[in-house]
Amino acid sequence: MPRYERRPEIVEQLTPEQYYVTQQNGTERPGTGEYNSNTRAGIYVDIVSGEPLFASSDKFESGCGWPSFTKPLVTQHVVELRDSSHGMIRTEVRSAYGDSHLGHVFPDGPSDRGGLRYCINSAALRFIPLEDMEAEGYADLMDQLDS
Repeated sequence: MPRYERRPEIVEQLTPEQYYVTQQNGTERPGTGEYNSNTRAGIYVDIVSGEPLFASSDKFESGCGWPSFTKPLVTQHVVELRDSSHGMIRTEVRSAYGDSHLGHVFPDGPSDRGGLRYCINSAALRFIPLEDMEAEGYADLMDQLDS
C-alpha cells in the first residue's frame, strides 16, 4: 500500500495559486482551471500528497466553472468538513493525508449518479493520464476507469 503524506518540500514548490488554494483555503477564478475542460481518461491526485482523489469517469460538466465529480475515487482520501465562511454554510472537501483544501461538495449533482457535485479547484490537483498510471504507481486503480 502506498504511503501518502504531506511533504514540506512539495509545499515549497507549489505555484502561488496552488499554495493559495491548497494551504490558504483559496479558490481559483471560475473557468480558469487547467482541468476544467479536461476529458482525457485518468485520475486526479492531490498535488501535495499524491493520494488518488477522483476519476475521469466520475467527472461531468456542471457549468459551474470548476472541475466537477460525482464521487471520490477513494472515499478514505477525502475529508468533508462544515464550512461557515463567507456568510454561508457549505461542506468543504480536503485531502486526508495532504490536508489540502480541494473545494466543496454540493447536493445538486446528477441525480442518476448519486446527486452530489464535488466542485474542485484544478490548482489542488495533478492529473495522471491512464497511459501513465502504471508507471506512476497507480496501476491498481486502472480498473476503476471506464474504458
